[in-house]
Amino acid sequence: MVIVSAASRGSIEDRSDMPKTMIAFEHGCPHRRRLEEWYARRGFMAEQIVELGSYHAMLGCVAAGMGIALMPKSVLKGFPESGRLQEHELPSDEDSALTVLFWRKGAGSPNVQALRELLVEQGSPIPSKVAAATIA
Repeated sequence: MVIVSAASRGSIEDRSDMPKTMIAFEHGCPHRRRLEEWYARRGFMAEQIVELGSYHAMLGCVAAGMGIALMPKSVLKGFPESGRLQEHELPSDEDSALTVLFWRKGAGSPNVQALRELLVEQGSPIPSKVAAATIA
């Protein structure tokens, strides 16, 4: 997870120049909540929240200088205007997110199985109950 700003922006940690606009998904999104918490830990809150429905729309607004957004770093790789963006690394205790996947028993697919195998290869912890359910 990284905070993204326009390339022209300086520090996002300067109290005298905190980003005033936060660009995020709608209320209830965990990434939005995390960015709100990032502001709160610094004793600040965004004056405006622009709600958008896609990462690429968010990145376009960020590149145009409208505000900052929080998103997975992997999203930036496919963005054609990445030179107009600046990544701001988060502290190690704030830079990752837990993703939980659910699916109905017996509804496994080749894609789900491939994801499970990839996670196992990478050493990701998969509870045995989940692993057993996906094998069955």
